[in-house]
Amino acid sequence: MSDLSLQLLPGRFAIHRLPASAQPPPELFTFTFVSITKTENELSIVCPAELFIAGAKVSDGWRCWQVVGVLDFSLTDILASLAGVLAEASIHLFALSTFDTDYILVPEAQLARTEKAFRQAGYHLQ
Repeated sequence: MSDLSLQLLPGRFAIHRLPASAQPPPELFTFTFVSITKTENELSIVCPAELFIAGAKVSDGWRCWQVVGVLDFSLTDILASLAGVLAEASIHLFALSTFDTDYILVPEAQLARTEKAFRQAGYHLQ
C-alpha cells in the first residue's frame, strides 16, 4: 500500500498546442493552475478548459490529480507507479511535473475508473 495521497483539482482542463513562436495569452496567469512547456517545435499549455486560446489545437475534457505534498528529488518511481496503475486499467494519461510535485491528467470520462484503480492500488484520495 502506498502512503501517497492524491488530490483531485477542481474543474476541467484542456491541453493546447501552439506554434513554438506563439506567446502565452496574458489572461492565462489569472488561473491557479497552468503549465507551459516550450520546445523548439511547440508551445504546450495546460489550463482550465474555460480559457479559449485562438489558433491552438486543443484536447479538452481532462481532470487533474495532484500528488499531495512536496516530493524530494531523491524519491524514485512515483510517476512510474501512478502511470503503471493507470496502464493496468487501460486509462491514458498526460503527466506533468513541477519542482515540488507531480500531476496526472486523465480523461474526464475515465475519472471513476481512475479513482477505483488508485484506491485499489492503495493510494489515499482526497
